[in-house]
Amino acid sequence: MDFRGSTNDNGMLTMLFSFSESILPPDSRSFLLEPLFLRWVSGTLHAVLLLVMFCSWIRSKIRGSNGFGAVTESLKDRRGFGFKSALFCSLALSLLNLALMSLSGFYWYESDWLDKEELVSFVGFLLAMVSWGILSICLHRYSDYEQKFPFLLRLWLGFYLAVSCYSLVVDIVMYKRQETIPVHLLVYDMVSFAAALFLGYVAFFKKARGNSNGVLEEPLLNGDSSVGGSVELSKANGGDEATPYSRSGIFGLLTFSWMSPLIDLGNKKALDLEDVPQLHDSDSVVGLAPKFRSMLESSDGGERSGVTTFKLIKALFFSAQWEILVTAFFVFIYTVASYVGPALIDTFVQYLNGRRQYNNEGYVLVITFFVAKLVECLSQRHWFFRLQKVGIRMRSSLVAMIYEKGLTLSCHSKQGRTSGEIINFMTVDAERIGNFSWYMHDPWMVLLQVGLALWILYRNLGLASIAALIATILVMLVNVPFGRMQERFQEKLMEAKDSRMKSTSEILRNMRILKLQGWEMKFLSKIFDLRKSEEGWLKKYVYNSAVISFVFWGAPTLVSVSTFGACILLGIPLESGKILSALATFRILQEPIYNLPDTISMVVQTKVSLDRIASYLCLDNLQPDVVERLPKGSSDIAVEVTNSTLSWDVSSASPTLKDINFKVFPGMKVAVCGTVGSGKSSLLSSILGEVPKISGSLKVCGTKAYVAQSPWIQSGKIEDNILFGKPMERERYEKVLEACSLNKDLEILSFGDQTVIGERGINLSGGQKQRIQIARALYQDADIYLFDDPFSAVDAHTGSHLFKEVLLGLLCSKSVIYVTHQVEFLPAADLILVMKDGRISQAGKYNDILSSGTDFMELIGAHQEALAVVGSVDANSVSEKSALGEENGVVRDAIGVDGKQESQDLKNEKSDSGEPTRQLVQEEEREKGSVALAVYWKYITLAYGGALVPFILLAQVLFQLLQIGSNYWMAWATPVSKDVEAPVNISTLMIVYVVLAVGSSLCILVRATLLVTAGYKTATQLFHKMHHCIFRSPMSFFDSTPSGRIMNRASTDQSAVDLDIPYQFGSVAITVIQLIGIIGVMSQVSWLVFLVFIPVVAASIWYQRYYIAAARELSRLVGVCKAPLIQHFAETISGSTTIRSFSQESRFRCDNMRLSDGYSRPKFYSAGAMEWLCFRLDMLSSLTFAFSLVFLISIPTGVIDPSLAGLAVTYGLSLNTLQAWLIWTLCNLENKIISVERILQYASVPSEPPLVIESNRPEQSWPSRGDVDIRDLQVRYAPHMPLVLRGITCTFKGGLRTGIVGRTGSGKSTLIQTLFRIVEPSAGEIRIDGVNILTIGLHDLRLRLSIIPQDPTMFEGTVRSNLDPLEEYTDDQIWEALDKCQLGDEVRKKEQKLDSSVSENGDNWSMGQRQLVCLGRVLLKRSKILVLDEATASVDTATDNLIQKTLREHFSDCTVITIAHRISSVIDSDMVLLLSNGLIEEYDSPLRLLEDKSSSFSKLVAEYTARSSSSFT
Repeated sequence: MDFRGSTNDNGMLTMLFSFSESILPPDSRSFLLEPLFLRWVSGTLHAVLLLVMFCSWIRSKIRGSNGFGAVTESLKDRRGFGFKSALFCSLALSLLNLALMSLSGFYWYESDWLDKEELVSFVGFLLAMVSWGILSICLHRYSDYEQKFPFLLRLWLGFYLAVSCYSLVVDIVMYKRQETIPVHLLVYDMVSFAAALFLGYVAFFKKARGNSNGVLEEPLLNGDSSVGGSVELSKANGGDEATPYSRSGIFGLLTFSWMSPLIDLGNKKALDLEDVPQLHDSDSVVGLAPKFRSMLESSDGGERSGVTTFKLIKALFFSAQWEILVTAFFVFIYTVASYVGPALIDTFVQYLNGRRQYNNEGYVLVITFFVAKLVECLSQRHWFFRLQKVGIRMRSSLVAMIYEKGLTLSCHSKQGRTSGEIINFMTVDAERIGNFSWYMHDPWMVLLQVGLALWILYRNLGLASIAALIATILVMLVNVPFGRMQERFQEKLMEAKDSRMKSTSEILRNMRILKLQGWEMKFLSKIFDLRKSEEGWLKKYVYNSAVISFVFWGAPTLVSVSTFGACILLGIPLESGKILSALATFRILQEPIYNLPDTISMVVQTKVSLDRIASYLCLDNLQPDVVERLPKGSSDIAVEVTNSTLSWDVSSASPTLKDINFKVFPGMKVAVCGTVGSGKSSLLSSILGEVPKISGSLKVCGTKAYVAQSPWIQSGKIEDNILFGKPMERERYEKVLEACSLNKDLEILSFGDQTVIGERGINLSGGQKQRIQIARALYQDADIYLFDDPFSAVDAHTGSHLFKEVLLGLLCSKSVIYVTHQVEFLPAADLILVMKDGRISQAGKYNDILSSGTDFMELIGAHQEALAVVGSVDANSVSEKSALGEENGVVRDAIGVDGKQESQDLKNEKSDSGEPTRQLVQEEEREKGSVALAVYWKYITLAYGGALVPFILLAQVLFQLLQIGSNYWMAWATPVSKDVEAPVNISTLMIVYVVLAVGSSLCILVRATLLVTAGYKTATQLFHKMHHCIFRSPMSFFDSTPSGRIMNRASTDQSAVDLDIPYQFGSVAITVIQLIGIIGVMSQVSWLVFLVFIPVVAASIWYQRYYIAAARELSRLVGVCKAPLIQHFAETISGSTTIRSFSQESRFRCDNMRLSDGYSRPKFYSAGAMEWLCFRLDMLSSLTFAFSLVFLISIPTGVIDPSLAGLAVTYGLSLNTLQAWLIWTLCNLENKIISVERILQYASVPSEPPLVIESNRPEQSWPSRGDVDIRDLQVRYAPHMPLVLRGITCTFKGGLRTGIVGRTGSGKSTLIQTLFRIVEPSAGEIRIDGVNILTIGLHDLRLRLSIIPQDPTMFEGTVRSNLDPLEEYTDDQIWEALDKCQLGDEVRKKEQKLDSSVSENGDNWSMGQRQLVCLGRVLLKRSKILVLDEATASVDTATDNLIQKTLREHFSDCTVITIAHRISSVIDSDMVLLLSNGLIEEYDSPLRLLEDKSSSFSKLVAEYTARSSSSFT
């Protein structure tokens, strides 16, 4: 195409022309205007650039640095706009020169290699392409270009600008003279001039940005601890050291040799996380998260509430735009290279038929085929690897955003999204968006591939290619309704999964309660019901996928039938060369069309995930302006609340807190008291800024520390929990331990303060958790302390010690606001706030308000009533004698050992026992070595005993045979050229072809349907097996297994089994069968192919075995490293209030980033290992193909049929892709099957004893008396842990009330757990009414006993489902129970009565109300034996008295065993058992114990009475 000048004059153009004529010397004008001369100058200039860069590289090598310039680790942070643009500009010029070089080569070839001008152009463009390409690589690798490209490069750019300007001027002169200019050269000169101008500007005027650390300037890591944390984190993630990837040379990068050391190490040992190198800082979330966040905020104008799916996509794109553009370039190169083969097949067949166009044409064709294969292989490998990098970056950025949102989410928003749902955003949605990177370029690549295919078809078949286009469009249109259905099914599937994960999360959290109540199987059936709903959508989803698969596997057949049919109708002659070229094109076109269902499915899934994450990021954050925070010392008031009305639900008609007014001065102690549900905890939350404000003002001056009512303990060491991010100061630390009475507890624990606490403090007693919480607050040395009833969970002695040492001791100069139900702690307060119905009904000092109102008097009256009980027992103790002890022969165990001696004995026992001491929570197990064949076999045979597998394989074999048969038929039945007569007529040709095509399509439908059926059935069975096994496992399994590990298997691994693994198995089978088909076809032409193929296959297998050792462990590490990330996230969500109150958000973000990078590391190197293998396999298969071609051109003409040889080449073109794909799918299957291995691991956890033993079931009326006989009971929590109960013998007589008291950690709760067989005894036995409880089923035992547990628990659902989950009682019975436990009126107030909703964890009910619901459960059950495990710890004294009264009234004939910290709860018991360090210290009636003033119980009562009555002196 030529461009000729216009004859019309233009003023500006004339002036420019005159100027250009005048600057050219008259003698040389004709020579200097020659295009040949311009191309020669340009080529020489680019050769000079190559020489300059080569010399610079040699110089730096001699100096000892790595290649061209030193590696600068801060590369990504320093890049300015100019630098990135220069890089992109160089790459674009290289690409343009590649295109023009190809065009010149084509023109040169057309001229029979005789046109010297085209030769010069070709060489010039080649030099330009290489030099710009190398320059762009250098710019990408080495950022400090001002130093590394000094004077010489700038000088060269000056020359380049002059030459490109001159070329453009010459074009204008030629244009004026109306001479012919090739249009591509005109475009090239214009682009070159523009690029030269821009590069000149960057080189001479634009300065590199300074070395600022972008990470530290971002608001994401603000706060005092953030800078240190982020620097440390940066180091931990390789920020200051070169990683194997970043320090690798160009050859190493091209061939993935930088992975070799890690793969080699994986062959020598099982890889651990410390063996995996760090991430380069450009891939670490430390740098990515702040950038992503700023992009997201800038895209929506700083309004976080306005995050939309589009803005999220935009931010994701711009956070990885460079990698996305580079991969787009690789995709383009790959696509063009993949079509070189089909374009040349016709020429190759004609060559074999004897038609030669020039000498050595065969070798030129073989070299072209081979080079195209090499380019295709290289571009594909780097495209795949870089896209996986993009995926890792996107996932990391999203996880950081989801985590950050979880830290700032308002309580109202949290009620709408449970922790299970939010964890799903992280484990499923962010993961899916990361995986979408694989499919990112597919939509536009399909268009490019279809375009190239149509061009080749048009060259071979003319207008018949239009039929191919129409058929392709039709196939794609057919997919639209299926795609929409797929999207809907995907959405519903995710919603169902969310509901299931939400319930699973809640159930795992409360498994102890379920086991105690004997409800676990009922809740398992709830999980199965939720899964059933999920399975309904899963079934629709997979069968819809099967239909889409059928449509698209049949699509190439439809396209080829319609194309050949159109040829016949249009009278276009069908020759075997052209047919084979078309078939090769259809085979390549199959790839995008095969992948299109996956792509559409992935686009749909990703869109759903993006919508979900965007809607989550749009949720309301905490109002930042609820509390006005003043710096320390800026005000003489610590806390000031003025006319404040606040409400958890802003839309509610009745606010939570109304008209609140009070002031707290520095050093003041403020007590908050009131009945259950009066708003005490809400008042503290409002000071923390947690409760949305409707009106008024709250001011807080100084730092805060908060102790929550429900202890929040992180899994980790006790020391870390107390330090909570602060540096260790030993003196202060020891003072805190002393004040919180923790020293003795630490002496008992095997590892002291280095003991690792299980999830949610599982291996600590309630009191220990509470005291660690108080210690954490004390160590922070804050200005204002907020305590939410921390003394309720500890015994009376410890409570008074804490109050004295902590509130009146260490915190004497601090401002303290404490909620309490214990009236004895009120007189010490400078101000008492009495709460009622969300208002402060009374405020003032103790004596001032004592007589001024009824609310406070009610609380005091209840307290005096409790004291009166204690007093009456004390008074009667002298005169009355209890015959009970004498009658029953129960004696006191007077072990006269003081605490210190006891502690010393314990220590000696620990050290001398010879038991290996291990932490409760161990590292997550992971299998090592290859995945056992038993895992594969188990998976294959799980559905219908594997009966469907032979049919799936048979359907695929038939499909392959019919496909090869149809292609063979077309090659054989069409003539090689026009001169040769066709063996069959046209109608026969088409009928046979259509029959074979239809048959192959039906085989695909059968295979797809059977495959998804087997996959669906297997997934269902694995789910049921694992969950049944988990729910039946003993409590020790849940104590030592963080729920994150179970959740990971229930979400990520189950997702893989549901949606990935069936297709991975199918893919391996399909590829093996295709590969065998190809080898079969190629060997038909030349058996010599086997000479090369056999050693190549052997080498491939060796490479695969060499690679898989490292890849398998990396894949397992991915699974193992994910659980800590989920667990940390779950802990953060549950403790977000505590984290915010200590202003520790930045530290927790850093921890999340560290864990996120720990998960990304094995993922990144796993991707690198995969490409390392595939690159080598591609090289081997390309050599096999090249050998086959060389053999075909070497044999004399006529020895083999050119059509069959062409068919072999057609199939051979996909040999390398298929061989690499086979190994890739095998490795991917082995990586994915680890999900099955992990699920099977939890499907074989040892179970608890049977729930029911049919041969030994107790009578229906058992227990009728309620006698509990304990003989020599010894208990430990795990074989490797010390004894908790060390030989207890006693009897609880039926119908009597027994109180169990003792210091925190003395074994009270353990005794109760053993009674319910939550913990099995190591020795000894317990008999109830003469029946040994170890010989009957667990449900027979647990369902006959009742318990009100230490932690009041409610489940998401309704009031009815919480009271009666087994649905055994009528509404009237439920109402009766509610009235008895004083909740009837509260529930009647609610609109839906018994169907009123209960949110996750019962968060919309106060702690006291939850405790009353637990009382309601036992009132419904009416068992003969009732256990109260610190059941009234969370209620005020009045409510406690009411509960005690209710119990006395309704359980008068029952055996009641009470563990209590309030002496008033046990003082009127018939018997008191005092435990100390797992032994009975005293056991007798309270009267007898009080007679002996030296008894521990007597001292405890005396202390309680003295402390309590001091209020009234």
